[in-house]
Amino acid sequence: MKQNLVALISGVLFGLGLGLSQMIDRERVIGFLDVTGVWDRTLLFVLGGAVGVTVIAFRFVLRLPHPLYAEKFYVPTQKNIDRKLILGAVIFGVGWGIAGYCPGPGLTGLVLGIWNPVLFVIAMIAGSLTYKWFSTRFEGEME
Repeated sequence: MKQNLVALISGVLFGLGLGLSQMIDRERVIGFLDVTGVWDRTLLFVLGGAVGVTVIAFRFVLRLPHPLYAEKFYVPTQKNIDRKLILGAVIFGVGWGIAGYCPGPGLTGLVLGIWNPVLFVIAMIAGSLTYKWFSTRFEGEME
């Protein structure tokens, strides 16, 4: 129960941060990604703040023997860069550039009452299910 409550509070705080920083405004995000056109630099402060907090906080958090409400930390162990990682990063980046959303802001943007985030979330779910379907059919070939 405590773990779910912490997850809920963290999610709400994250969503509020996305809204406050205007990461749920797809026009602002697309303007930030348009480095060859009229570049909107304002999200650079959001990026800098996020990286700064992460660099500082992870030094302390990962020294703990385990998270507060879990038995162990779940950190990535794979260190090699393979075709699946590169292809996934390219698809993510192209989707982010076209839609102006990535998963967190897309879900948070649902509260805006407009269709763009709704369509994005539907496409994200469809893409996830399509990947799951393909990966179970062609498991050996996709690696």
